[in-house]
Amino acid sequence: MQLFTEGSFGVFLLLTVVLGGGAAFLAGRSLAKDWRSVASVILFMIPLGAGVRFLHFALFQHPLFEFTHYITTTLILMAFALLGFRLKRVSQMVTQYPWLYERSGLLTWRHKS
Repeated sequence: MQLFTEGSFGVFLLLTVVLGGGAAFLAGRSLAKDWRSVASVILFMIPLGAGVRFLHFALFQHPLFEFTHYITTTLILMAFALLGFRLKRVSQMVTQYPWLYERSGLLTWRHKS
């Protein structure tokens, strides 16, 4: 059994999770650094999802216009991007406003008592 055959889990893992997810995570961090909104993170993942689907098509001859695959890929990229966004935003809030906020978890902050 080959790892990178059509429709294989290896292709999905490599392109969508590793490459696309890494790019989405970094994009989410970058958008948070610029104090952008969560809506911009969602919008930026729409073309990135199309780009990842194009890589599936160009490298492994998967169908280019498969709507369910595109939606699945884009939702996974959004999850990675939102994780990167939230991690950076928590870091920003507790670093730039240390008199107001303290970290209360990996993805949360709270007002200091």
